[in-house]
Amino acid sequence: MGRLFGTDGVRGVANADLTAELALGLSVAAAHVLAEAGTFEGHRPTAVVGRDPRASGEFLEAAVVAGLASAGVDVLRVGVLPTPAVAYLTGALGADLGVMLSASHNPMPDNGIKFFARGGHKLADELEDRIEAVYEEHTSGEPWDRPTGEGVGRVRTYDEGFDNYVAHLIGVLPHRLDGLRVVLDEAHGAASRVSPEAFARAGAEVITIGADPDGLNINDGCGSTHLDLLKAAVVEHGADLGIAHDGDADRCLAVDAAGNEVDGDQILAVLALALREDGGLRKNTVVATVMSNLGFKLAMEREGVGLVQTAVGDRYVLESMKSEGYALGGEQSGHVIILDHATTGDGTLTGLMLAARMAATGRSLADLASVMDRLPQVLINVRDVDKARVGTCEELSAAVADAERELGSTGRVLLRPSGTEPLVRVMVEAADIEHARSVAGRLADVVKSALG
Repeated sequence: MGRLFGTDGVRGVANADLTAELALGLSVAAAHVLAEAGTFEGHRPTAVVGRDPRASGEFLEAAVVAGLASAGVDVLRVGVLPTPAVAYLTGALGADLGVMLSASHNPMPDNGIKFFARGGHKLADELEDRIEAVYEEHTSGEPWDRPTGEGVGRVRTYDEGFDNYVAHLIGVLPHRLDGLRVVLDEAHGAASRVSPEAFARAGAEVITIGADPDGLNINDGCGSTHLDLLKAAVVEHGADLGIAHDGDADRCLAVDAAGNEVDGDQILAVLALALREDGGLRKNTVVATVMSNLGFKLAMEREGVGLVQTAVGDRYVLESMKSEGYALGGEQSGHVIILDHATTGDGTLTGLMLAARMAATGRSLADLASVMDRLPQVLINVRDVDKARVGTCEELSAAVADAERELGSTGRVLLRPSGTEPLVRVMVEAADIEHARSVAGRLADVVKSALG
């Protein structure tokens, strides 16, 4: 697998890349590293462990629980819950760490392990590096220091986690949803029970699709990566909006009453103005990534809202928010972080807040989302090129400069080397889709010829 930890934990094909042995060993290593870092402060540590419904999550959960308990960590098994629920419960229960087993929007054969520190926050890079180093050290022959007798961890099921999390979601909602009809696509994933329950308790009339997980159908033609079923269901049922989650429900995309997609940029724009109106948009600034649509940037400028842009990835959005004290951030893909109420992207919370804005204002989702115009965006992946030379190739730099002059203030060019594959992503935005396609095609040809 190369380096084990990626930008969002450890992920791979379950029982091939991500084995029970690896899950057990990483859990033991995490317990040792956090103990060495003083996280446990001399007390008996506790961990919250949850998962999405993937079949492989059953044996991987058993391995993680065994590893933690063998290292002297008491374990609270919360079962199938969204990633943000595990993060929330880790903080709310005063646990020393949390573990979520999920591969998010990836297909069913994949799975992943994500660790949370005390308070429900993602581990710092240096702690992940140390966990990986300790794991490799002990798999090469150095024995673990294992407790015995009453020193081993105890394991119990914590069924109250579901109600605690739903109560938290309802408790932070600024307005009830009475009168709204909502279609929820749960991607046959971790929010299949949580999200419908939360929306119903908040007063909405709820219709669900993709809410019958069997361990094998997660993300299969449904959820935030496949919106066609949700679009059709919203129109069929005459709903006010549709909400789509991914497998672990840390992201949210929406559909308006006419069946049109409302993406993460638009959701972020709506929530930014709502928070500003309520006095909760700290420093009058929202955080997004460099992949956000230019229309979002132009809308925030027009509305007088500051914008900070980060590298692609919700972890970079979160780092900026925490370091500078911002309240709201997110990605076009639907990862939205409302830091006063969550330590990570929370798709159910985002959907509830979006619906609450509709209920509070009496405006349709299409009307609210019209605060920004999405400029046509063309993305071309140029494969099998030397991505390391993107920033140093003079021929490519000249071509980008020419394209930027041609597009002017109503367009944008972004060249981004992939973090995991030998390819360069060419992204072009323009007022006209054909113009965007033309410029993107020319730039892709230059990338291929100059870096191939």
